[in-house]
Amino acid sequence: MELTLVLPLLAFLILLALFVLVLRRAGRFVASTRDVERFRRQVADLAVRVETSLSEISGRIDAVRRGQLGADEIADDVSASLDAVGRYAAETRGFHPPADGRAIRDELLAALERAARALEMVEHGRAIQASARSGSREIEAQTAIKRGYLNVLHAREAIAQQARLAVDLSATDEASRFQRRSV
Repeated sequence: MELTLVLPLLAFLILLALFVLVLRRAGRFVASTRDVERFRRQVADLAVRVETSLSEISGRIDAVRRGQLGADEIADDVSASLDAVGRYAAETRGFHPPADGRAIRDELLAALERAARALEMVEHGRAIQASARSGSREIEAQTAIKRGYLNVLHAREAIAQQARLAVDLSATDEASRFQRRSV
């Protein structure tokens, strides 16, 4: 073959290879950005629902703690909140975060488990307070309710913090490894 025919074909093949390489890297970047955005939306949605659930039960627990409500009046609320927190934890386990978001998912899960333990402590104190009206059992009930209440507040703060971290999660951090050339 003549050189005048081979050179344009060779140039075309080189340009085609470069074009495919650029498209592949751009596709990875878009996929990475999509994954980060999906994770952000999942965490934001979960954080709003958890905050709503835990703020309502926190108010009810605080009313019991202050003596404004009877212990029996929040029994259904505590069990419903325990169920909701369990469902939120199961949902969190199903998240598929980007590499930089794994710590956020794990911390969310830890905060939800902490909230569940706190609600169990409140339920324990509520059950004691409903059955024993005076003496050392009353003090134990008040202590359990107060500790559970404070742990629910701390879990809410931790979940809100992880939601803020998820918003700050950058898609470019995840995609930058696709832009680096291997040596």
